[in-house]
Amino acid sequence: MARHLITSALPYINGIKHLGNMVGSMLPADVYSRYLRQRGHDVLYICATDEHGTPAELAAKEQGLPVDEFCAQAHDAQKAVYDGFELSFDYFGRSSSPQNREITQHFARRLNENGFIEERAIRQVYSPTDGRFLPDRYVEGTCPHCGYDKARGDQCENCTRVLDPTDLINPRSAISGSTDLEVRETKHLFLLQSKLQSEVSEWVARHEHEWPQLASSIARKWLTEGLHDRAITRDLDWGVPVPADTWPELAAEGKVFYVWFDAPIEYIGATKEWSDLDPENRDWKSWWYDADSGENPVRYTEFMAKDNVPFHTVMFPATELGVREPWKKVDYVKAFNWLTYYGGKFSTSQKRGVFTDHALDILPADYWRYFLIANAPESDDSSFTWEHFTATVNKDLADTLGNFVNRVLSFSKKRFGEEVPAGAEAGEAEAKLGEEIAGLLAEYETQMEALQFRKAAAALRALWSAGNSYLEEKAPWLEIKTNPEGAALTLRTAMNLIHLYSVVSEPFIPASSRAMREAFALPDTVSDQKRAKWVSADEAKALSSVPAGTPFTVPPVLFAKITDEDLEAYKERFGGAPE
Repeated sequence: MARHLITSALPYINGIKHLGNMVGSMLPADVYSRYLRQRGHDVLYICATDEHGTPAELAAKEQGLPVDEFCAQAHDAQKAVYDGFELSFDYFGRSSSPQNREITQHFARRLNENGFIEERAIRQVYSPTDGRFLPDRYVEGTCPHCGYDKARGDQCENCTRVLDPTDLINPRSAISGSTDLEVRETKHLFLLQSKLQSEVSEWVARHEHEWPQLASSIARKWLTEGLHDRAITRDLDWGVPVPADTWPELAAEGKVFYVWFDAPIEYIGATKEWSDLDPENRDWKSWWYDADSGENPVRYTEFMAKDNVPFHTVMFPATELGVREPWKKVDYVKAFNWLTYYGGKFSTSQKRGVFTDHALDILPADYWRYFLIANAPESDDSSFTWEHFTATVNKDLADTLGNFVNRVLSFSKKRFGEEVPAGAEAGEAEAKLGEEIAGLLAEYETQMEALQFRKAAAALRALWSAGNSYLEEKAPWLEIKTNPEGAALTLRTAMNLIHLYSVVSEPFIPASSRAMREAFALPDTVSDQKRAKWVSADEAKALSSVPAGTPFTVPPVLFAKITDEDLEAYKERFGGAPE
């Protein structure tokens, strides 16, 4: 059985992320990790804050903090939000760690030894007003390709084209806003991607047939346009320093590596951070170095939004190939489109949109987790609206699932006491239900294995709906008047459905799933992980995991409906459709 290494694109350090960032990488990675663990797989889910580069320096300057202190505080703030969303990272590291510095410098030395790094004199933007060379992200201007007027000097976030600062129209300093810019000569290290073009093309060709079209098309577009040699050092005070033993002159000048060179390496660095906490029992290299060999090979899945795809499907693989060492490369790239806010962009400055910390202020994480995955921007961009969010929560969570749980347990407690009733033997209706549940569960598993999250959510919703249909068909509130034993059977069967839902819903709504499981005082109560072990087809058909006589309690309401008053309050606080 393969081991599963899972990473999600590193959230950048400067600020709490919005819902689009959450659904574009970390949340689906968490859902998939939870599912695989329930199925008995060995899973390592790694993430970290991406802490180097110009935005970190600029954000620290705005707050009047040293950049290292700013990053430490911002890391803790982001981690608190991710804990609130119950993201089940095995480790959430920091790209500024000593481990990442060590491995990044190792990669650079090896690339240099193999002839894939070259020192070149280049002409770079210099700001007399700021008294310094401006790294690419310190230069802003208008994109020459799409006309976006807030493009950065490394990439246009609107059209995703990679840029150089000198490409920008009407460039200005991101520090001072000065347009008094000069171009002066300085030296930097270049990664000779052009020499690795054919190797990267061959590697992509072996894997792209398995990737979503979004990922493969972006990778192929970059390769068709040709890989260019890229400067991988910058003039910054904060970053992985160029090693003095290899490039003494550049090290003396304070050059650091480009954030997009060291950030993907932090997947490896964070794994070593995790391993170093318990080196006797954790082996980071077994996940990354020569990980395709042996009896338990690693399957590596990356989750990211579409703007990160080029760096993970082309640039980082080129780096790994050039090192000439057996580092693990990605097997499957799960790429996402954008989640928009009423069709427009989330905006911190304009106070438009929902950011993850504020989301948790108003509603529990499971509301957000379910909605975001059920509407994940997989095949195209998707739009968040409060009206859609409210309708989804009220229909799927409150009515279909929450109401089913509450009315089954409340009615059974009222009529039969606080133990699961025995009732009659299962009959034709229960056999039919078991077959239906087994079929729906198989569909759910198929979509989860394929990483088709919207389809998986639809299959999960169908499982919940099947319970409601059974309950309406049997109508135990009427049945009990003439056939108490039959009503008891119906309720026992429904309680077994609740327990099944508590297991299979775990990847989507972990807190609510725990509440459903904990409603039943089963013998293995002490081990929630054991109780959340996946359900086999035979177990689904039998619907007998909660035997008669099991004590139960009625949990608090799982999902409260969002009222019209709530809806208007949310829109007033967070903004409605952009004008």
